Amino acid sequence: MDVPLWLALLAVGYLGVKLIRPPLWLIAVILLGGFLLADSVLAPVIDGFVK
Repeated sequence: MDVPLWLALLAVGYLGVKLIRPPLWLIAVILLGGFLLADSVLAPVIDGFVK
């Protein structure tokens, strides 16, 4: 069964917010930080570390 990545991330994110109940500011900081890191000079280093 092939599940699209966006659907898997959506399900994990929904369950994480529902079960852990982090504050909204923390969710915003994590999303903004990830977005900014993806477009930085560190992106190739992070990509190599993750793979």
